[in-house]
Amino acid sequence: MTGVDRDHWGVPQLRAGDADALARLQGRVAALDRAWQISVERWRAEGRLAAHVGPAELAWDRFARRVRLDDTARRCYERLDPDTRRWVGAYVDGVNSGLAEGAAAAPEFAATGTAPEPWHPWSPLGVFLVQHVLFSTFPNKLWHAHVARTLGPEAAGLFAVEGPASSGSNAWALPADPATGRGPLIAGDPHRLLELPGVYQQVRLACPEFDVVGLAFPGVPGVPHFGHTGHVAWAVTNAMADYQDLYRERLRRDGDRVLVRDADGWTPAARHVEEIEVRGGAPETVEVIETPRGPVIDHDRVTGEAIALRAPSRVEARLGFEALLPLLRARRTGDVADALRHWVEPVNSVLAADTGGGVRRLVAGLVPVRDERCRREPVPAWEPAYRWRGDYLPLVDEPVDGVAVCANDRRDDVAAHGADFAPPYRARRIRALLADGTEPSTVHTDDRLPAGPLYRLLDRLDPDRLDEPARALLLRLRGWDRAMAAGSAEAGAYAAWRAALARRLRVHPRLRALDEPCGFDELFAPWTDPAARIGLALDHLAAALDLAEPAAEALAEVAAGPAPGEWGSRHLLHPVHLGVAPAVTDAVAAMRRRVTLAGDTDCVLATSSVPGVSDACWRGPVARYVWDLTDRAASRWVVPFGASGRPGDGHFADQLTHWAAGTLIPVPAGPLTGDETT
Repeated sequence: MTGVDRDHWGVPQLRAGDADALARLQGRVAALDRAWQISVERWRAEGRLAAHVGPAELAWDRFARRVRLDDTARRCYERLDPDTRRWVGAYVDGVNSGLAEGAAAAPEFAATGTAPEPWHPWSPLGVFLVQHVLFSTFPNKLWHAHVARTLGPEAAGLFAVEGPASSGSNAWALPADPATGRGPLIAGDPHRLLELPGVYQQVRLACPEFDVVGLAFPGVPGVPHFGHTGHVAWAVTNAMADYQDLYRERLRRDGDRVLVRDADGWTPAARHVEEIEVRGGAPETVEVIETPRGPVIDHDRVTGEAIALRAPSRVEARLGFEALLPLLRARRTGDVADALRHWVEPVNSVLAADTGGGVRRLVAGLVPVRDERCRREPVPAWEPAYRWRGDYLPLVDEPVDGVAVCANDRRDDVAAHGADFAPPYRARRIRALLADGTEPSTVHTDDRLPAGPLYRLLDRLDPDRLDEPARALLLRLRGWDRAMAAGSAEAGAYAAWRAALARRLRVHPRLRALDEPCGFDELFAPWTDPAARIGLALDHLAAALDLAEPAAEALAEVAAGPAPGEWGSRHLLHPVHLGVAPAVTDAVAAMRRRVTLAGDTDCVLATSSVPGVSDACWRGPVARYVWDLTDRAASRWVVPFGASGRPGDGHFADQLTHWAAGTLIPVPAGPLTGDETT
């Protein structure tokens, strides 16, 4: 019998007679609950979002066409093995069966005058690509190129921190305790853009082969990143691997033909023109060029060179979807490792534990072997030294003895895979909290900043050279416990001081040249905007430069101005959404009134803001979970908003207050009754 139950939080519990029927049901429920969201992601994959919501989305559509997202999704679909292709096809059938009903309840369709469109068989792969095409490090290479050109190659180290789109994710595993009989425990919290509706959909998937709870991407079958089968559980964080390369290409035109400089001379490049429809505006044409390295995604307006992207998913015509069904069927950590041998990108750090007590750490995905310079900057395409060598780093698969922590930090298992990693503070702080016996939900919400170079800069300021208000503020901040608590006035004052300092650094003699035009597309502004990059690199800049004078000036500015207020009054929830329907805009305003946020970019609770640009929180934990391998029913989880993507639905944002407070809700674990059938 096929049917759907809903728990107290509206989380769908699906059951069917076999895996394909279950996939069909999962697709249907995704369409019913998230019709607008999955339609938007499908349009993003096809570079057709501007046709539905207007010219503001043209930059994305140009990029999607140039990088060939839809074509890559088709190629990857065509290479799927028959079982996976059938399973994905069943999911698409389910989406198509529920789209009309789901769209009728979603106000965004009426607000934009659009209607849902039947999905293609490869649409789930396109949705997955949309979520991860900018997840790697290639946009940082554009920034590195700008830094090298304006400040000199030696300045790259000033910004060797997680970029604006980095994850900030945490995961940890506690081993089994033979003395008490407790099995292993895995917990964590992926940090990404706080999208509304949420990027993850809580779900339970049950059929005679398996019964899994996990977090799914709406529009993608299975539970790729976080799941508990009852026998084995797994969790991922960003491995911070560098697996996408940028190549500087020299192009020559001969009428409609495009030639590209190669090691042996000039060779033809694939080229065609596509038209992008624009709601409320004239259509725009975009030239799509692909060189032997990959699609041309941009042009450097400073040098005149084209920029081509080379990624394993396009080179191999694989994404890793062959891992998704085996993950659902996994019963031991070895099964998880075997499934993830199919994984391509993004490259993930994985922790897995099973009821037998085994714990493993994996690094899954394809990282090409090539010259080290490729990891830092766009390289000359015509020089053979920068070609990929045809092989990839092997899957890392190692047993864990003791506590394991992954926090995007540099570790032995990932060091060979990347170049820039997160500072070690989050990982160290999690280990310290676990050593003290701290409960997982408390670890998730730890809001204490490290005593890093930026904070220690306050100790270098001479109080006697400050006026009385600035001196008083300095002493307050020196005595502060560094907790970025929502109700902390000191945290608010610290945020105001570092923002004032970040603004001053825009004109610092060592950094002011960054304001020269970077020459890259507006889409990459989050990675190439000097204001954002300076704000996020304050710790490195405080360690490398003498900032005592601007720091004292910033302190005086804050002390002389209006009271900064508590951190929670500045660190406002700012979920990313298209804003096409008044009901959603009103819901966001109501959310901001309901909750205040603690945490900060460098806390375990990595609710990100950009000092000097905005204290608003636009990135943070998009889920929290605790997978209990002793008793799955004791597992807990939460998402920022709710199970439903429909504003006005009772489950649109009913988990918000729990998420903001750091409390978790039970996973669905009872018998499936089938109260709702489909």
